[in-house]
Amino acid sequence: MKSDQLNELCKKLHLSHLPESINSITDDFDSKEEWLISLLENEINCRRELKKARLYKQSKIPTKKSLEDYEWHSQILLPNPNTKEELTSLSFIRQKENAVFVGTPGTGKTHLACALGRMATQAEIETRFWRVPELVTNLEYQWRNNTLEAFKKSFTRVKLIILDEMGYVPFTKEGAELLFQLISDWYENKSIIITSNLEFSQWNKIFIDPRLTAALVDRLIHHAHILSFTGESFRLKNSLSKTKYQK
Repeated sequence: MKSDQLNELCKKLHLSHLPESINSITDDFDSKEEWLISLLENEINCRRELKKARLYKQSKIPTKKSLEDYEWHSQILLPNPNTKEELTSLSFIRQKENAVFVGTPGTGKTHLACALGRMATQAEIETRFWRVPELVTNLEYQWRNNTLEAFKKSFTRVKLIILDEMGYVPFTKEGAELLFQLISDWYENKSIIITSNLEFSQWNKIFIDPRLTAALVDRLIHHAHILSFTGESFRLKNSLSKTKYQK
């Protein structure tokens, strides 16, 4: 059958969606060229959507947060009037700049980081999400098994790295040094989004070595948009309001 032959040929040419496209196109075309262009454009669009889905899955972003349901509340202190646009346009990634979200737990830092990460994958930007304690544990494991360089190479094509929960758990000296080395490798080569409940002056509590802490902070804030999140936790506020309503 011709349909079987068509499917086989499309499979060999990696045009898997072309047979479906033929069935879905019902408009009249002035020429065979226009008809073929329409088919190929549809195939390209299908491939782009598949790529976006693959990039999002590979990013390991834990929740499907978006900017559409994000509230830029007054508790977020922006460094300048253009910061919001620079973040949401993803221009900071193209310029290899960082974003550091610091402040009270439950005020939307991780939501914003994940929403920007999801938007980056939709813009076909390779992204990775790591909770910092898990990343440090992984770095220590890779170092002990002599696979650290291979692990570092896995970030070669990545343009945006989200490091969530910096400061929730103190590191060992070895873990702090490994994380410092990794971030130093990314310095001015990639964009990093970091969320932390600790101000920079308190990072000594997790990195122990003051000189290493100062060097790390210097690299992170050199080209960075630093947002301060203040006020009461939204999660706590919502929980209390629900309890009050139920009573």
